[in-house]
This record gives sequence, C-alpha cells and structure tokens, in this order.
Amino acid sequence: MLDIQGLQSSLFFESPEEIYARVFRELKPRTAAPEIRVEFCRFANADSFIALKDGRLEIRISDLLAGAPAPVLEALAHILLGKLYRKPIARIYAHRYRLYLNRRDVRRQAHLVKQIRGRKFLSGPKGEHFDLEEIFERLNTEYFDGLLGRPQLGWSRGASRSMLGHFDPSHNAIIISRIFDRSAVKALALEYVMYHEMLHLRFPVDHTGARRRVHTKEFREAEKKFPSLKEAKDLLKRL
Repeated sequence: MLDIQGLQSSLFFESPEEIYARVFRELKPRTAAPEIRVEFCRFANADSFIALKDGRLEIRISDLLAGAPAPVLEALAHILLGKLYRKPIARIYAHRYRLYLNRRDVRRQAHLVKQIRGRKFLSGPKGEHFDLEEIFERLNTEYFDGLLGRPQLGWSRGASRSMLGHFDPSHNAIIISRIFDRSAVKALALEYVMYHEMLHLRFPVDHTGARRRVHTKEFREAEKKFPSLKEAKDLLKRL
C-alpha cells in the first residue's frame, strides 16, 4: 500500500540539496550524484541557474522561491537538471512551476522585488531624429482618446534588431530600440512599434491558471486597427 502522507512528509522535510540529489538519481540512475550546492540569491527576477563546475553541481535560485512549497522546488529541479543533461522534462513539472509563478501573491511579490532591485536604463524620450514623447502623445490622442497615462519613455542602449521595443510594467516604462533613431527610418515603422507597446499598457497580461497570455484576443483586435498595418510590418521586416 502506498503511503501518500509518508511521501508528502518526506518531501516536505527534504533540504534543497536532497531534492536535487534525488531528482538527479531519477534522471541518471547509473551515475553517482556529484556534490550539490543550492544557493538562494537576491535576483531582480524569478531566475534560476545551474552549472556543473569541477565535478560539483551549483544551483542558484532567486530568493523569491525560498519559501516555495517543496513540490515546486522539486519541479524546478526537474526543469534545471533536465535542461543541463538534455533529458525530457515531464509536462507536470513545467505546469506545476508555471502555476506557482502565476499565483497572484507571487506575481505581486516579484513585481515589487523587480521595482526595488531592478535597474532600468532610461535615456529620455528625445533622440537625434525622433521624440518618443511627441509620438506617444499623438498616438494617444488619435487611438486612445488621450486616456493613457504617459509612462517613462526612453531609447535602448544599443540598436537592437531582435527587441524593437518593450513595455516594462514594473518600472512603467516603454523602451524603443535605438535602431529607429535614424534619418533613413520611416516614421510609420517607429509609430507602429510605439502603438504596439501602448497596447501592452492598455491590455495588461492575462494570468489564468498556469497560462500567461501577453497578447490577448482584445490586444490582437486592437492591433488590427492600426492604419497601414501591413506596410508597417513590411518596413520592420526590411529593417
């Protein structure tokens, strides 16, 4: 007969190192478990890292997870060790971990920690060729009836081609890639990226269960209302 309560109690009283050693044996039963060190660190996000150095497994986990239930730490152990040793990760562990991070209290704590610890580079809205504040206010009037509160606006440090823009809710900031601040760039491309990030301000991320939807149905429908949408996307592809 399987003693469920006994299993739960055993899991509850395991140290983080013991959890990782047990999961390691499950993934690599023919290999002796190395020395394991687990450290909770003051990260700005719920980040976790794992590395094998000099025969020792070193795991660094955000202290946001220091008080997480043992089954959540077990799920994270499966995820990190699975990635390190290229082993398939059972969906139940990814689901359990996402479900915990999606809890309202955990999201609220992560939001506050990012505000306090996270550093945000803000160059200011005025570039050499474009003024982000002017663009925001014009789009706000045209498409949002002027009802959006203006967040902090700034250009990225570098001219990124992979991240053209992003809205950071923790710092209430819209950052636009400096690749747009050039005379050769058509204003339509920049305006579309700004409009897209303003939609993130208008339609917050939807958290339901273990799901995290950044682009909701309402977001997508509003995005389609941007004039010359196809032309703007074509400009971005050529960019």
